[in-house]
Order: sequence, then structure tokens, then C-alpha cells
Amino acid sequence: MRTGLLALVVASIALPAWSADQSAAAAQNKADAEQIIADFRNDLNAKSADIMAKTLRLTADEAAKFWPLYQKYQSEQSAIVDGQTGATQKYAEHYKDLSDAEALAYVNALLDRDQKIHDLRIKWLTKFQTAVPAATAARAIQVERRLGLVSQVGISSQVPLVR
Repeated sequence: MRTGLLALVVASIALPAWSADQSAAAAQNKADAEQIIADFRNDLNAKSADIMAKTLRLTADEAAKFWPLYQKYQSEQSAIVDGQTGATQKYAEHYKDLSDAEALAYVNALLDRDQKIHDLRIKWLTKFQTAVPAATAARAIQVERRLGLVSQVGISSQVPLVR
């Protein structure tokens, strides 16, 4: 489902508007893309929480402490991913006539996102340890990292390389 949604996002952003009124079509494409992204994020967050719950096997007391923290983590992570989404949308809009500066800006945005996600995981590893044992906190970050890698492979496989 993720790959299908990603394909729709990329297609709705990257394909030119073929109607006579290109500005209206472009506005509709942008609105459609934003809705697809929102749906994708909600689906991904729900699946991540489900996988996390099955993987961590928390006690009732640990769960009561962990899940509010995890929701905050997901919120911060979503803000970082928004930056990547914006960079990808801009990249898609200018893909056919991408300047060297725009190509570098896109790749730098991806690298910046990677660093921010890395920093976020370090920050939340410490915070998760206030709610669960250190090994469980480590497992939570390990699972999040794997989920993030899968997500990034899905996204990057749908975005063409710089020409």
C-alpha cells in the first residue's frame, strides 16, 4: 500500500497538467498530493505503532508511560519528514529543467533530513529510557530505524535520479 501511495504522490506532483486551465489543474494536483501525503503519513504512523506494540511487549505500566512519548516522537518525526516532502515536491516540479543548484539543494535536503532523523533518535532513546528499561528503549529505536529505512527505500525508489 505504501508503494502505491508513493507512486500516486510522485505521479500527481510530477505529471504536468493537461487541461486547458493549467493553474486550476496544478492547484488540484497539489491538493490531491497533500491529501495523499496526509493519508500516507496517517497509515504509516498507525502501522508503525502496531509494529512497535507487537515488538516491544510492554507491561501495562510501561505502556502507560511509553505511548504518550512515542506519539510525541512521531509528531517530531513528521515535522522532519515534511521538510523532505517539500523538497521532493519542489524537485518533482522542476525535474525536467533542474539546475545544478536545484539538484544540490534537493540532495542537501535529503542529507539534512537524514541528520535530523539521526539526532531525533538519539534524543528519544534517552527519553524512552524514562518510561521503559534501556534494552526496551534500544529496541524501540532499532524498530523505528528499520521502519524508517523501509519507508525511505519506498520513497526513494519512486523518485527518479537527478539527470
